[in-house]
Amino acid sequence: MLDKLGSLGEIFTQKNAGHPLATASDLKAAIAAISPDDAFRAVDEIIGWLDSLRDTEDFPRERLFETLRQLDDAAQPHLRRLTGNYLHAARAGRAEKKRLWAINHGFWLHISDAYERCLPLLGQKDKAGEVTRRALPVLLTRLIGALAALLKWEHFHNGPLPATLWTRMGAALLCAEEHGVAGKAVAHRARSATSSPQAEYIKAVAFQAASMDSLLAHEIELAERLIEHYAGSFSFTSEAHVDSVYWVDLLASQPPQRLARMPREARSSQRFFKPAGACRQFEALLKGLERGDDFPADIALGGPFVPKVLIPVLRHLAAYLAAIPPQRTFDRHRVRNRMLILNGLSNAFKVFSSQLAEPAGVAENETWVVENVSRGGFGALLSNLPGDWLQIGALLAMQPEGGENWLLGVVRRYGRASDNDARVGIQTLATKVTAVKCRPRVASSYVAASTLMALVLEDGNPPGEVRVVLPLHAFDLGESLDYQHDGQHFLLHPVARLEQASNYEVGRYRRQTQP
Repeated sequence: MLDKLGSLGEIFTQKNAGHPLATASDLKAAIAAISPDDAFRAVDEIIGWLDSLRDTEDFPRERLFETLRQLDDAAQPHLRRLTGNYLHAARAGRAEKKRLWAINHGFWLHISDAYERCLPLLGQKDKAGEVTRRALPVLLTRLIGALAALLKWEHFHNGPLPATLWTRMGAALLCAEEHGVAGKAVAHRARSATSSPQAEYIKAVAFQAASMDSLLAHEIELAERLIEHYAGSFSFTSEAHVDSVYWVDLLASQPPQRLARMPREARSSQRFFKPAGACRQFEALLKGLERGDDFPADIALGGPFVPKVLIPVLRHLAAYLAAIPPQRTFDRHRVRNRMLILNGLSNAFKVFSSQLAEPAGVAENETWVVENVSRGGFGALLSNLPGDWLQIGALLAMQPEGGENWLLGVVRRYGRASDNDARVGIQTLATKVTAVKCRPRVASSYVAASTLMALVLEDGNPPGEVRVVLPLHAFDLGESLDYQHDGQHFLLHPVARLEQASNYEVGRYRRQTQP
């Protein structure tokens, strides 16, 4: 992966050459030589330089942090471009998206490891120790921020989270507290003007508490930026308050836990988190957007976003960072059963219209193991990950093993337990589905309206209404639909769009029987 290492090897073989970044002028020249136009190559070169500093004996230790800081800063504009490419790579091939993920994740992995290698210098009584102690607030702020970036990229990849990630962040914050710099504000490479070790840790706790496994990658990015903007309104204390919602042990490897009850034993390393005023600010911003207000100009989102993209993210944050986070609507019951899965609107239409005689023979079929069931849906275990189609919002036609009935569902949660295993949470949309071909009701009889395949969800609706699954962009609030089924003619009057995914949408309609 690291093309730069080949040329570095040649440099190191030169007699008495020393490390090529050993002096300030060497570092300046190396950064100036980094590819300015090819972001991928630029970050790859910087990772190569970071790797060259690992376990080297010919590099002055007192220059280590400053060298890392400048390499970190040099990478940031390229990382922003690569992150944008990753978030908008919906139509890119699987290999390209994997390549973008690997380079971004790889940088944060290398820079966090490199910053941690500075910490043993704190105990030294030489110049290296003195320089590191002076730089400690910045060092720990950047270290925790880099580990939090790793946390985000693992969520982009649906996990699994490394067991050591929260231990490393906790150790860095404890180090900051021990040296009295946990709350010291310093200039930071991140989007905010200043930050501190504790501020970076609090943002990571809020990020984890916000249940990102039910959001798409671009929604995770927006949620992180909104959390960052309102980070000052979160509360993080060493004592539990009546409205504390989560707790974390800085010495433990586990992520923040919901404070359903107090920990079994009190420890000095325990900290307690509450959303406090941030939730109210999320709610106020949400209400403003829903009534048509402009998005505040002081909130940096990395680009313009339309309200229909922002509103679901704000609803999610307002719910999961509330004083009382969402509780399960229905009790779950443990089961062990297999379920045949077909993905996508096209396959679901064939199933519910009985056009698919042998679903198990379809190339896209999957067999998942259902581990628990409730009135609202299923939890399933996947031992072999399917193709790129598996993501939050994927539409599923589902048939329990041994049954003849089909259900319609949608993936609401997705997390990888390992490189090959994953767990998904599936919401059941309907148990009674009618597959129909409908036409838009147009004003002129001379206009030939195209036929749309649609799924009419017959259960779980208000009286007189139905939900209808349509191809993407087919819902129109000003356009009625009509269809025929079992000798009857029906007219659908649009009420609201309920959901829009990558390749389908769900609308609410009032259904009227036509003579």
